[in-house]
Amino acid sequence: MRLLLAAAFVLLLTAESRASCVCRCIDGEMQPLCESSIDVPPVCPVTVCALVPPSVTPMQPLGIPPLGTSQCSQWQVLNPTTRRYEWRSVCD
Repeated sequence: MRLLLAAAFVLLLTAESRASCVCRCIDGEMQPLCESSIDVPPVCPVTVCALVPPSVTPMQPLGIPPLGTSQCSQWQVLNPTTRRYEWRSVCD
């Protein structure tokens, strides 16, 4: 029994974990960004985000919003890797 519990514990530690919600700077303000509408958004820390560069909003792609959402719109989201804002479709 102990061996089985130890094996299960090791599997849990080595399993790949994926965050479904992350805190990102969106249009200059720290906000939760979730993959699914049923995910519980985290409480994001108060942080100073980089200034959003002025640009023209791209065309909103036509289509039905994902299940559990009512509308989607284009927002500038800070990419932590490149440290630049990128236009992303955010649904709520």
